[in-house]
Amino acid sequence: MAKVSPLMLAPPLIFAGFVVFAGIGMFRDNPNELPSTRLGGPAPALTEATLADFRGVTDGDLARGEVTLVNFWASWCPPCRAEHPKLLEMAADGIPIIGVNFRDSEGPAAGYLEADGNPFVGVAFDPQGRSAIDWGVTAPPETFILDGDGTVLFRYIGPLVGSDYEHRFVPALTEALSN
Repeated sequence: MAKVSPLMLAPPLIFAGFVVFAGIGMFRDNPNELPSTRLGGPAPALTEATLADFRGVTDGDLARGEVTLVNFWASWCPPCRAEHPKLLEMAADGIPIIGVNFRDSEGPAAGYLEADGNPFVGVAFDPQGRSAIDWGVTAPPETFILDGDGTVLFRYIGPLVGSDYEHRFVPALTEALSN
């Protein structure tokens, strides 16, 4: 009788492990969404660097005593441009929005806000994406809802437009504003 090498068992065991992890991932509540480690915790600090002549952001802006949005965006990002009218509308309705421009160049970013309007109460400039890493941002746009104490209540990945925005973001914002 021939001896079976332990190395011959490795590929089937590795494959079985992969199948188990894939199955667990597929049966999460929303398998297409990356979970945020920031939900329920304090908002991380933002860079103190400011974009051109726009007002900057302080740690106090993240815990301003009222619901605040933090929006990560870039001038080169088409979905960010698609959501911009909605940000202007929310700002006009009195919702404070902090903008974080990341992985961008200062000239195009400032020009974009000057040409299309600035919905932000403050704009942090994060060209290297370090603040985005601290917040767990994967790609722009991403928007976070903070309560008055600066606790992250909700994370929304993608532009604030369409049915997903209507069915997920709007109810979360409405709930945060009603508390």
